[in-house]
Amino acid sequence: MPASASDYAVGLTRTAVRAATDRKGYGAVAIDVSQRLGLTDVFLVLTASNNRQVRAVVDAVEEAMHGAGAVRRAREGLSEARWVLLDYGDLVVHVLQERDREFYGLERLWKDCPLIALPDDAGPGLDAVPGSEEQG
Repeated sequence: MPASASDYAVGLTRTAVRAATDRKGYGAVAIDVSQRLGLTDVFLVLTASNNRQVRAVVDAVEEAMHGAGAVRRAREGLSEARWVLLDYGDLVVHVLQERDREFYGLERLWKDCPLIALPDDAGPGLDAVPGSEEQG
């Protein structure tokens, strides 16, 4: 299945990844879900090491998205800061702590969808995520 996320969604994804990695978010994986979901084009999955780091990554992504003119539709999970979801319409950002990312396995759930190439300066990739070797 060829990647078909909009250029706009891919651009937002790359902006979000750069912002997240500037605040020590890691393990960025961008999944093109446009052929499977009518609600969004891209799921961006990121890891942060603890509650404080999750909040820092979320703040950085929100600031970068605002700067890019993207309007946030929803934000869920910030009070516990274990799994925060940021919905920007064409892009949905998931920032999870390591245990939660491993447990919920979003990459495994969407493994039949293509991945979107991320910039080289996006920090450590999927191999930095515990349990990600199962994706195969």
